[in-house]
Amino acid sequence: MTPGTPRNRSDQTLAGSFERYLQDKGKGRGGDGGNYRRNAARELERFAKWAAGDRGDNDWTGILPDDVDRDPTFEELDERVFRKYARHLAGDRGLKLNTVQTYYRYISAWCGWCVNEGYLEAHYAQRASAMAPLPEDDGRKPGDQQAWTSEQRHDLTRHVDGRARDAVEAYTTLPENTDPLDKQRARYAALKTARDRALVFVLAYTAVRVGELLRDPNDPRRRGVRWEDLSLDDGSMDVYRKKQQWDAASLPDPAISPLRSYRKLMDPPTERWPVFPTFDQRTLAELVQEELTERGERPEAITKRREEYARDLLLALDADIRPPSITTDGARSILQRLSEAAEIDINHPKHDYLAPHGGRRGMGEVLVRAFGYTVAARYLDNSEEMVRERYSHIEAGELGDVATEALEEIDDVG
Repeated sequence: MTPGTPRNRSDQTLAGSFERYLQDKGKGRGGDGGNYRRNAARELERFAKWAAGDRGDNDWTGILPDDVDRDPTFEELDERVFRKYARHLAGDRGLKLNTVQTYYRYISAWCGWCVNEGYLEAHYAQRASAMAPLPEDDGRKPGDQQAWTSEQRHDLTRHVDGRARDAVEAYTTLPENTDPLDKQRARYAALKTARDRALVFVLAYTAVRVGELLRDPNDPRRRGVRWEDLSLDDGSMDVYRKKQQWDAASLPDPAISPLRSYRKLMDPPTERWPVFPTFDQRTLAELVQEELTERGERPEAITKRREEYARDLLLALDADIRPPSITTDGARSILQRLSEAAEIDINHPKHDYLAPHGGRRGMGEVLVRAFGYTVAARYLDNSEEMVRERYSHIEAGELGDVATEALEEIDDVG
């Protein structure tokens, strides 16, 4: 069934779709847990009760006629329903503006999934008329944007480090008589966890923009860093900066060891291989078949050769078929999966996972507090003026401490 092609919806209740949706969103935890699943389930249940009028409040009258005694189905959903719910959320219930936006996003994400699954004909929740009652941007200060805290950074890096260590040990300690395909599967698992660990450590400690690190499908100059761009001995990395030129970025000690271990395990055939290649099976399967065909191999030979490998990535490594780097969206998906698996405690109005830019901002906070704006600006590849603006909340907090001390001294004197 293609997106936008509705299935028979007459007997499809809203609640009947929730479990499938939550299972799909529960990636990284077998579909059974995670912060996003828990929060989304709560809001979906609230939406279903509102639609059915179960609470009896004035604005919980439901979306069905009074003489109809059944749960709402997808037949009853349109943009007017989502507009009513947006108005309900935005009503005077003591919710902060950002919380209203967050709650609506859970329902909107489910609505988009319903379109792809054929429950709905259109993404009604994203239409302008549906979203009109939602509050406007409340002018959050830059300091309110997500920045990984020291505890979050520690929890995430410890989690990915443990996963990678376990996977690498499982691979390197296999008995000599292990079946070749089983050995390949173990190597693949080790490579994937080692890649994820290296990516997390680089995002957490280098403060490099994710768009400078990975591939942008809309900008051929941003093809993702390659091994030739890294100098692990010197602790530096060449990246294509936001200012449209190549420049060296620092690789601090915490990022070196994961990268060195990962490189040894991957053993890339050339220095031009991406540091963070995609592991998407469909992409790699198409790439391997196209490349081997261009090299003159016949379809039967290609099929037989692929059957000798547990994963196309391993064939690509042996045959030097260079895959593309993961994209910035791919990095966000990886961090969503890892944040849930690590059960990171996140309380943020926009992101329910540790977003890539939060790693950069977190390092910015550390540098400003430890060394001041000038050093932080150099490390972040920004002007000091911009860093002062974006991290003004730190200076405001420090001035507040100064004021408190001054008041205490004056009060003591008095």
